[in-house]
Amino acid sequence: MKELWQLTAAQLTAGYRDGVCTPQQALQDCLARTALCNPRLNALVTLDAEGAVRAAEESGARWRAGRPLGPLDGVPMTIKDNLHVRGLRTSWGSRALGGPVAERDELPVARLRAGGAVMFGKTNVPEFTMQGYTDNPVFGPTGNPWNPALTPGGSSGGAVAMVAAGCCPLALGTDGGGSIRRPASHTNLVGYKPSRGRIPRADGLPQIFLDYEVVGPLTRCVDDAVALLQVLGEPDERDASSGAFRERPVDVAQAPSQACRILYIPRFADHPVDAEIAALTDAAARDLAALGHLVERTERFDTVEAVNTRWPLLSQVGLAWLVEHAGELPKLDAPFEPGRFGPAMQANVETGRAAPARALFELLFEIERLRSALSQLFDRFDFLLTPAAAALPWPANETHPPRIAGRDVGPRGHAIFTAFANAAGLPAIALPCGFAGLDDPQALRAAPRGGRPAWDGPAPGGLPVGLQLVAREGDDNALLALARQFERAHPWQRRFPMIDGV
Repeated sequence: MKELWQLTAAQLTAGYRDGVCTPQQALQDCLARTALCNPRLNALVTLDAEGAVRAAEESGARWRAGRPLGPLDGVPMTIKDNLHVRGLRTSWGSRALGGPVAERDELPVARLRAGGAVMFGKTNVPEFTMQGYTDNPVFGPTGNPWNPALTPGGSSGGAVAMVAAGCCPLALGTDGGGSIRRPASHTNLVGYKPSRGRIPRADGLPQIFLDYEVVGPLTRCVDDAVALLQVLGEPDERDASSGAFRERPVDVAQAPSQACRILYIPRFADHPVDAEIAALTDAAARDLAALGHLVERTERFDTVEAVNTRWPLLSQVGLAWLVEHAGELPKLDAPFEPGRFGPAMQANVETGRAAPARALFELLFEIERLRSALSQLFDRFDFLLTPAAAALPWPANETHPPRIAGRDVGPRGHAIFTAFANAAGLPAIALPCGFAGLDDPQALRAAPRGGRPAWDGPAPGGLPVGLQLVAREGDDNALLALARQFERAHPWQRRFPMIDGV
């Protein structure tokens, strides 16, 4: 048996059931791994070891009695620092909040607690979770476990760094434009963004992304994402959008029942994509075809351009609104003022304040036009396949890569593939599909279908690359089934980074 910090949630709970290990042992392994890795990564910003020890002891008693609460009982995990955890501070990456202590759990966190999950801390975010890397004026930058000098992406950067480094088998994140999927692609993880309303929310921070931002898991395997959905996916009357899923239980097949029609979109419009990302996503398209699916490639895709160019306005206006409605926040010790924000967020507030109502209407209008176009597209295809990110990780203290594939790009040049799924409420998932920067990036793809690869253990180098699969709104189960089929044919999650030689 591997060290406990290397196991997935499913492997841990199987060990609890069989008496091979206990929740207490798993937690201690994860805390020890965190103590080793976090000084290099700066991923965990709030630790609750005492509360976690109590939760692990209670879980251990339930497993001994044969009465676990569910598929995540006793599993160590972390929570992103824009989600309330009762008794812990919520910083949201900003000095302006001052880290108020949450009086109650946000709904998904409450469900995890009720399901016996062992939550031992909160993970770093960019200020107000509005950027695609992870740095803020309170805690500073987070490093990527595959190369701590580089970013893990954002805004769920602390979450992915913890899981990828082996500090916990899964983490809870949020995704308002790709904040789960892109960081997952940068760290060799599975990042699942559910359909709007599939995981209901309540009792949280004001949603400056409205319900375009969803809660979702970051894991080492699809099975763990399914387990988290089983715990969190029950509709709740406080989230009106969750009512559509009242008659849709989580019932994910081992594999699709028939050949799927997949539209492969290697680039959006003429935006540049890193050459190694493009090559590995091409290979993934061939892999899906080899599994029996019908993969059609399109060389030009302009459908999402109007939304992509306007998307940042949503959170900019949302942040400007929050400044004027600070009473929506938890009780703070000092006024919530832009002067206490970092420079980038001060600029975003001013942009949001200056935006005319017409500009916001244009964004909403283009979102509706996009939803209509995608609905027609899904009459012809079951899934869309794209890269998850257009660029490999860049230096951890820089907001974005200034150039991709030899061309100058703006702040969202790396993020072009993800926001459209939020705008349209679609389920999407990022899956590992290889490593860039190796002498032979294809060498580790030689495992037979469903078999074990030639490697198992520490990675030989390189940076992870992820693909993205997107489904019609509500088709989360089918998406997860296809993702699991691909993963089992190409099980990249067995690789771990070396951190300070360990």
